[in-house]
Amino acid sequence: MNTLRRFLNPLIATTIAASVIPLSHASAVTGDAPNGAFSTEALDGWLERSFQGNTSYELVSDGGVPVLKGHTKGQASVLYREEKIDLLKTPVINWSWKVDGTYSDIDEKAREGDDFPARLYVVAKIGFLPWETLAINYVWASDVPLGTTWENPFSDKAIMVAVQSGDTDVGKWSTHTRNVAEDFKTLFNRDFKEIDGYAVMVDGDNSNKEATAWFGEIKFLPIPP
Repeated sequence: MNTLRRFLNPLIATTIAASVIPLSHASAVTGDAPNGAFSTEALDGWLERSFQGNTSYELVSDGGVPVLKGHTKGQASVLYREEKIDLLKTPVINWSWKVDGTYSDIDEKAREGDDFPARLYVVAKIGFLPWETLAINYVWASDVPLGTTWENPFSDKAIMVAVQSGDTDVGKWSTHTRNVAEDFKTLFNRDFKEIDGYAVMVDGDNSNKEATAWFGEIKFLPIPP
């Protein structure tokens, strides 16, 4: 079983800690179009891992731009890509997404409410064994305030970051930029020279929710001059 897939298995959680902290080199821009095509290779190199049924993932066109569409109706599966990213050269991740709605009446910090209309994972190895990894989940939260970070209720090796929250920008494309290296340092106090993969997810299994999300291009960039 490969590194990212092994990490994405449920793990025993410890206590949940939530905070709101400033994370540097982060920005978000809302607009009418994605930041670019999700994939010109029709998802070549991407694999799917099911937690509860399968989220429907497909390539569609948005204004003539190929984007990834994910739809859940109580299902949860992740679409992931194993790829080493050199954080010394390209520590900044840039992506865009859009959702058709958020979830009501859930506790996103509890296991039964650990659902998000859109997620983007980045995963780094911390040991030789496949399950020895740490992950950051950048999420579109439904109720948790923007900028909040908390430990994933299923794993103390994953930290959630609400990079977007609520219904204000529902139906609009939002482009986000994060410094992955600095986020790992801030959230885990670890310095990484590379990460080992990344993933997207649209899930509603724990709270039996329905949502649709679209993802534009995911790219890694150097720090702007």
